[in-house]
Amino acid sequence: MEDNKLFSEFPPVSTEKWEEVINKDLKGADYEKKLVWKTIEGFKVKPYYRAEDLEHIEYLDSNPSQAPFTRGKHADNNVWDIRQDISSDNPAEANALAIDALNRGANSIGFCTCKVKSVEDMRVLLKDIHPEACKVNFTCGKNMLEVLKMFLQVVQEGGFDPEKVEGSCNYDIYGFALLHGQFKGGEEGCYQEAKELVEFAKANLPKFRVLAVNGRHIHNAGSNIVQELGFTLAAANDLLAHLTDLGLDVKDIAPRLTFNFATGSNYFMEIAKIRAARLLWSKIVEQYKPTCDCCYKVFINATSSLWNKSVYDPYVNMLRTTTETMSAAIAGADSITTNPFDIAFEPSDSFGYRIGRNQQLLLKEESYMDKIVDPAGGSYYIENLTDSIAQYAWQLFLSVEEKGGMAKAIRDNYVQDEVEKIAQQRDMDIATRRTTILGTNQYPNLLEKMADKIKLPAQDGKKCCCDCTPEFKTLRQYRGAEAFEHLRLATERSGIRPKVFLLTYGNLAMRKARSGFATNFFGVAGYEIIDNPGFKTAEEGVNAALEAKADIVVLCSSDDEYAELTEPACQGLKGKVKSIVLAGYPKEMVDTYKGYGIDEFIHIKTNVLDCLTNFQKLFGIE
Repeated sequence: MEDNKLFSEFPPVSTEKWEEVINKDLKGADYEKKLVWKTIEGFKVKPYYRAEDLEHIEYLDSNPSQAPFTRGKHADNNVWDIRQDISSDNPAEANALAIDALNRGANSIGFCTCKVKSVEDMRVLLKDIHPEACKVNFTCGKNMLEVLKMFLQVVQEGGFDPEKVEGSCNYDIYGFALLHGQFKGGEEGCYQEAKELVEFAKANLPKFRVLAVNGRHIHNAGSNIVQELGFTLAAANDLLAHLTDLGLDVKDIAPRLTFNFATGSNYFMEIAKIRAARLLWSKIVEQYKPTCDCCYKVFINATSSLWNKSVYDPYVNMLRTTTETMSAAIAGADSITTNPFDIAFEPSDSFGYRIGRNQQLLLKEESYMDKIVDPAGGSYYIENLTDSIAQYAWQLFLSVEEKGGMAKAIRDNYVQDEVEKIAQQRDMDIATRRTTILGTNQYPNLLEKMADKIKLPAQDGKKCCCDCTPEFKTLRQYRGAEAFEHLRLATERSGIRPKVFLLTYGNLAMRKARSGFATNFFGVAGYEIIDNPGFKTAEEGVNAALEAKADIVVLCSSDDEYAELTEPACQGLKGKVKSIVLAGYPKEMVDTYKGYGIDEFIHIKTNVLDCLTNFQKLFGIE
């Protein structure tokens, strides 16, 4: 072809040539340390990928809508449900919020049914809602079978065809156990109830998915992506195994199952996770020899993460939920819930719900993400991420199977302990600021006050309507930002706002860099920061600090100039301020400077959380 002439002018470049140039640019630096990313999931990500990196990936031979469905279930679109979960458990209020959501773009609603105790309550909840035109999902309930019976009665009263009604209920045996520390009614009772739900749905609501596995509970306990996927698959397989043992056919179980994942801010990894979920589910279901292809097509609902949301600088949460929603859409999720941006500190209102809906509407109506089948398909990077996540999640899945299945792994605290290990590692990364939570542990808004805006009711430790006595460890649901938020909220509520005076001196670039570092460091605890353009002498800086009635003085200069600044500054400040701090860590001089009177050195390897906790104690801030 004529076009080939263009390509002949640009001969292919081999990987060896690329590597040669890269190593030359590195100038002897360690390739592995500088360019290879070792993920918290345990596998390595190369700095670049080429076509040759796809040669070992088998699923690439399939098209979208073909097994193993890694590339999605649809051949001609990427449509998903815009779902809104209603947090109110008051039937009338929940109904009003649902009607508003449906009128403004949502086509799937999630109801908390804790307070729906009668058919009349269900009538109020579903008033003016057309269950054939939108999907209705029940997210919790004390007796899900009774909820479904009430729902069916109201559907029939309204003259709707139950065979056309779609939706789900969040009956999750393993999620409940992980949150509450027990299997409600015992394991066998749980499986029997699950069987009854399937049989009821098959007979009365054939398009209703009545079972769920919630990877989002694992995610929101601080897990990594491989754990969320691997343990979710283990739970789903455990459910299949027990229900088929009770006499159900896999074709009656699998199509009535929902995978509920959370999507976090690791954009490309989250895309790969959902694609890998479909791949591995096909691999699992194949072992049950289903007679219907519908068993392979798992329904995935993606909800934006709670773990990475913050109270401070809350509008950053909108940016987080946007990328999370994009990840889910590009990966081909069947249903997406974009949580309100202010969910961390106040009950959701119409504004928060509207922003969440509109993020999805923009992705559909203006970005056309619902029109493109498998947008990530063929990306060297994402395909390799998908393959790596699938391999590591499969190994974790097999380890659970070797321990006797998901239920036994939960009883033995294996799942909880493994997640806790990763959560502790992630907490440490936040404490040392290797992981940034914008506006919380880095780059705070120094003027922001949030204590009076927190309107969430006090938590009583219960996750649902059930009063449970734990028999084994539970998964703690929390946000990564909480520890830093507690520091700053304590400062706000104490009425004590320590003054941090930045004594800047010498080299312009170094003093500005270190004063910026110190501003971020103490700003995350809500302290008042007094910055300065620079002092000509140590004495001038000391006098200004004392005049400002500083509580903490931070010396900000270059390592070389600390030799002339530190001793006179400490002589003028010692005993007159609460603490003298040096920004940086001049290793050879640390002991000398401590002898002069330096109390603390702050630098990039400092555990910021521990250090600030000690400062809080110094000022009597509880």
